[in-house]
Amino acid sequence: MPVVADLASDPMRAADALDGVSAVFLNTMALGDNVAEFLALARRQGVNRVVLLSSGYVRDGVAPDDQPGAVARKHGAEEQMVEPSGLEWTSLRPDDFAGNALFEWAAHLRAGDVVYGAYADAATAVIHARDIAAVAARSLLEDGHGGLHYSLTGPEWLTERDRVRIIGEVTGRPVRFEEISPQDARAAMLATGLPGEIADAVLGDLAAVHRTRRITDTVPRVTGRPALPFAQWVSENAGAFRS
Repeated sequence: MPVVADLASDPMRAADALDGVSAVFLNTMALGDNVAEFLALARRQGVNRVVLLSSGYVRDGVAPDDQPGAVARKHGAEEQMVEPSGLEWTSLRPDDFAGNALFEWAAHLRAGDVVYGAYADAATAVIHARDIAAVAARSLLEDGHGGLHYSLTGPEWLTERDRVRIIGEVTGRPVRFEEISPQDARAAMLATGLPGEIADAVLGDLAAVHRTRRITDTVPRVTGRPALPFAQWVSENAGAFRS
């Protein structure tokens, strides 16, 4: 039964909802600054397993304050709250979400055939949200995933230009990526309501156009099937990119 509560202002509202619950998927965006309080509450209520949605920006062996950028610092600090919480934990570290293309480019492509952005040749291994969910479900329901950091990627490296090309191929439109300065790209991101620290983190990662991370086999190894390609995500969301 769904329970609706504002856990960012009052994490104790979740107490009744946790009765009889043994495992929790934790997206800390719902908790604000109350992550530690929620973890303590979960343990008191009998939860014994937590699966944390972290970030592929986080680096192993690096203190939270020294992580590369605001996103990694936030998630690195949260990992350090979860790990000593007394709960069996699994940390999911996905690469960029395929769905980020919606807020990055959908409005551009509904208005015309050009996407404007910085670092056209920056490559990421974008991941379908369904793959993240599948690994999370296994980690919640099965033994053998505790104490692991799971790096989650899609099946291939794609540049910013590649992703826009795929959107065009799937939707049958002659779209293209046009590179602009990082300063102009940041201003466009802020205009969508994205916080400045997040825009800076995204642009900072894109600036490292070399492949600083690797494609992993985590999704196929945990789920028993291949990771889903970006083209499949586009086909499922093609209407968002049509004028």
